Amino acid sequence: MWRQTVQPKEIKMALEEESVVDKIEVVGDYNHVQVRTATVIKRDGVEISRAFSRHVISAGDDYSGEDAKVQGICAAVHTQDVIDAYAAHLAEQE
Repeated sequence: MWRQTVQPKEIKMALEEESVVDKIEVVGDYNHVQVRTATVIKRDGVEISRAFSRHVISAGDDYSGEDAKVQGICAAVHTQDVIDAYAAHLAEQE
């Protein structure tokens, strides 16, 4: 009986993970900024997975660590008048 021995091939795959802010919305009376971030996993440049996370930035919150696009929108919509109105609203709720 003849038997051939096959050597296993070494397979190299490149996995990449990328996080991208893909949606920014301004909602409500106090201009809450909702940010959706997509985490994309790629194998050899082809997307194999995508997951989303979300967070909200309220008027008066520190947004210095956010994406540049998010910072620009927060700077535009979180004026001092909006920050003061939101702070007054929060004080009323307590």
